[in-house]
Amino acid sequence: MPGSRNPSRKLRRWVVAGSIANLTLAAVKLTAGLIGQSAALVADAIESITDLVGSLVVWSGLLYSARPPDDDHPYGHGKAEALATLIVAILLFSAGIWIGLDAIHSLRTPHPVPEPFTLIVLLAVIATKETFFQLLRRAAGRAGSTVLAAEALHHRADAITSLAALVGISVALIGGPAYAAADAWAALLASLLVLYNAFNLLRKPFAELLDANASEILAPARAVAAAVPGVVRVEKLRARRSGAHFFLDMHLHVDPELSVAKGHAISGHVRAALRTQLPRIADVLIHIEPGPPATT
Repeated sequence: MPGSRNPSRKLRRWVVAGSIANLTLAAVKLTAGLIGQSAALVADAIESITDLVGSLVVWSGLLYSARPPDDDHPYGHGKAEALATLIVAILLFSAGIWIGLDAIHSLRTPHPVPEPFTLIVLLAVIATKETFFQLLRRAAGRAGSTVLAAEALHHRADAITSLAALVGISVALIGGPAYAAADAWAALLASLLVLYNAFNLLRKPFAELLDANASEILAPARAVAAAVPGVVRVEKLRARRSGAHFFLDMHLHVDPELSVAKGHAISGHVRAALRTQLPRIADVLIHIEPGPPATT
């Protein structure tokens, strides 16, 4: 598939960097949470471990989706990205439920006030994860990668859970033993935020796997096709997404007096214009129909 391999390598480098960060931060947060007696920080560490598993899924999805088309997969392997994104969303759901249940357990159990040093750990975590979110979000936007966008959201979800833990621990430290439960309440809030992010993440892979019309490419593709000499009207246009690429079905009206050869030549010009001006279009199937005579 044109242009798919090099971008995929770049995206995989981001995933490797994120995986190393997730592994390091998970170890730091889990150790600090256990020593510092913070349920919110332990819950945050579990979310980071989920992120690490999610990064491995994202890596596999990017690796498989970069394979070129073959006889069994003439449209390529791009939908592996959507499948990987779906798995990441399910992992987020699982992490959100686990964190929520653990927070409820902490609320029903006497809980000591966390140690002050846990705040320093959380500040470093929030800065790191938000940086990764911003960098990966931009990279995903440039490449049009849904699975890398999901990876970016994973980092944002981790930053949110860390922020909630920071607030909860701060309240517990300021208020003393009477407010020790604020740490668990922060973990419960974090679980709800993670579940919300997981729900939002589910929509794009479902749409792609079910071949929903890729509305974001329709208007620019219609404009490019309509500007090609000989095209009287773009009568019908459908698009479906596969990874970072689009496949289009297009019906074009041309002058009914044209020969088959000239109509075929116009379709070739339209295809070339689309793939040149909109490089994320991997292929387009064009059907030529007789329309009203072209006006001069």
